[in-house]
Amino acid sequence: MNDSPRGLLLFAHGARDPAWALPFEAVARRCAEQQPDCPVVLAFLEFMTPGLVEAGEALAARGCRQVNVVPLFLGAGGHVRKDIPRLLAELTERHPDVAWRLQPTIGEAAAVVEAMAQVALSAGAPP
Repeated sequence: MNDSPRGLLLFAHGARDPAWALPFEAVARRCAEQQPDCPVVLAFLEFMTPGLVEAGEALAARGCRQVNVVPLFLGAGGHVRKDIPRLLAELTERHPDVAWRLQPTIGEAAAVVEAMAQVALSAGAPP
């Protein structure tokens, strides 16, 4: 299977409050800025759009043949273990020519754990 072009599908939970999405939109913007040749789409599980299938469809329509799916979750709970594989199976059925590669949750990355620890430790520290 051809490894290019590649796409990046960031997947967050979603919420009723639109302001909740702001940090995730910032992550998507930073990814797009740092790799302008890689299409980046942010998708949500519920309450917000697009959903994972719609976002994947958009990347497939842009010609992506490999899509890294990055769950923007702190841990691999039920949504990551059950919902995402079901949605990716639907995308695979619709687009068998695309390699949908589920990555570990963002919260499992050592750099994210370290960053959260540093922010927590600096809380209330004098400037």
